[in-house]
Amino acid sequence: MQNLPRFQPENLEHNKTIFESVNEMTARKGCKPSQLALAWVCYQGNDVYPIPGTTKIENFDKNTGALSVKLTLEEKVELESFASMDIVKGNKYATRIPTYKQLDTPPLSSRKAT
Repeated sequence: MQNLPRFQPENLEHNKTIFESVNEMTARKGCKPSQLALAWVCYQGNDVYPIPGTTKIENFDKNTGALSVKLTLEEKVELESFASMDIVKGNKYATRIPTYKQLDTPPLSSRKAT
């Protein structure tokens, strides 16, 4: 993580305040950060479903606990403000790590049957 721009000293202090803001909200809501994230996904609408993966019953129980976390519209807006792209400082990846952002999937017609 030491080479990732978001964790460099010039960005870390600012980004740490975002982390602390999320933790403050979880304390107010009485939940874990993962539960808050899943509750936010559930709040997106009746046609959106979170699909958390886990290999441990303990984590499964925490995930299902998200169903009891209720968000108000104000809390949803507050939570989304923490993660807006212009708030977080530093790129997610170092410039030398390929992200495939500039690539397109080749059209199906260009593939040859085998």
